[in-house]
Amino acid sequence: MNLPQGFTDSATDALPLHVVSRASLAAWRATQTPTIVAWLDAQGFDATAGTVLTLPAADGGLAGAVVAIGDPLDPYCYAHAPFALPPGSTWKLAVAPEPAALAALQLGWGLGCYRFSRYKPWPRVPAQLAIAGDHAEVFDQLAACVRVRDLVNTPTEHMGPDQLEQVACELAERFGATIAVVSGEDLITRNFPAIHAVGRASHRAPRLIELQWGNPAHPHVAIVGKGVCFDTGGLDLKPADGMRNMKKDMGGAAHAIALAELVMARALPLRITLLVPAVENAVGPNAFRPGEVIATRAGLSVEIDNTDAEGRVVLCDALTYAGEQRPELILDFATLTGAARIALGPDLPALYSNDDALAHDWLAAGTQQRDPLWRMPLWRPYWRYLTSTIADIANSGPSKMAGSVTAALYLERFVPAAQKWAHIDVYSWNDADRPGRPAGGEAQGLRAAYAMLKARCG
Repeated sequence: MNLPQGFTDSATDALPLHVVSRASLAAWRATQTPTIVAWLDAQGFDATAGTVLTLPAADGGLAGAVVAIGDPLDPYCYAHAPFALPPGSTWKLAVAPEPAALAALQLGWGLGCYRFSRYKPWPRVPAQLAIAGDHAEVFDQLAACVRVRDLVNTPTEHMGPDQLEQVACELAERFGATIAVVSGEDLITRNFPAIHAVGRASHRAPRLIELQWGNPAHPHVAIVGKGVCFDTGGLDLKPADGMRNMKKDMGGAAHAIALAELVMARALPLRITLLVPAVENAVGPNAFRPGEVIATRAGLSVEIDNTDAEGRVVLCDALTYAGEQRPELILDFATLTGAARIALGPDLPALYSNDDALAHDWLAAGTQQRDPLWRMPLWRPYWRYLTSTIADIANSGPSKMAGSVTAALYLERFVPAAQKWAHIDVYSWNDADRPGRPAGGEAQGLRAAYAMLKARCG
């Protein structure tokens, strides 16, 4: 197989790489030569997590390097190493850690190597890690994370509804899945009116992308992702700073696509339905307006209080359609509200679920995978914030209270009462560079979702 950037299967000329923590530093120092110990002291190396020190050879070259980490099961503890070590140098682990830590190291190394280079090359290459053995699952997870990052980082010019459809078609061909797309005016005739309403003002047709894969005898999971490829806010136009990064408003779709790809790549014993309502929320003569009442697939009428609360409007038709198929689980991903970021910040996705066991499993997987989420309440008294006097429900309201909760409550209204469902309000973005987390698109809660599904299907 082709290895990801930053990895090699040849250990020829590879230098030893030592991985230490503050807790293990003393024991590791005791195994080193007096010259190396003197060098460690001269450099003041105390194994602070996130640091790297190269070790000198007698001839003036390199004898190896030491990487300092914190939690050995956190992939991001290793992510600083590829660009902290000399460009293009090759390394092999001096001591192989236990399997879970090795998997975290390999994943973190790969995440640390990532740079989005579609439009400009990066000026230097990362160091390489020599690997051996079975690493397919780690690399499939890495590929899923990279898929999210690449999709989110690509500007809408090159990542609109038609490009999302093409990605799904390529996955269907690769894994032997079936693909179906309802687009344009067919959304009206096929009873997806809410998706059509949000996307009708764009020059690129709105659509619902559906991918089906797996053995019908296996448990059925529907994976839904908000695919708003650009969000101007509609006629309730966003200010410039709020609109600047709205190419990322299809981050939910990116997560859903990547999770489906990961399930198929690992051949989990599941049957999956991937649903992506893909639109642009554009401004135009036929844009949907504040105060309009639109129809939905569920038969509920929705008064549009704010055209910038469009993600829940496209998702409601997709969730209704998912529920009609009676899957065991519905999981949806969406860059849905700024309120979730106010509450939890950029790193913690907000998790909502109508099933305690499902929420517990996803949270537990997040803890295990060091891919954290935080459960938020479906506090139903807040339904009062979505009251409409002329329709069954409003898509928003005048109050700024509990914005993430009310958005989740809106979505829940379109999920059948007995259907197990979980929703993740995800940022999909890094605001600034950190090791392994370059500024731009980011996968959050994805590895946890995969681990949860893997555990549930045994």
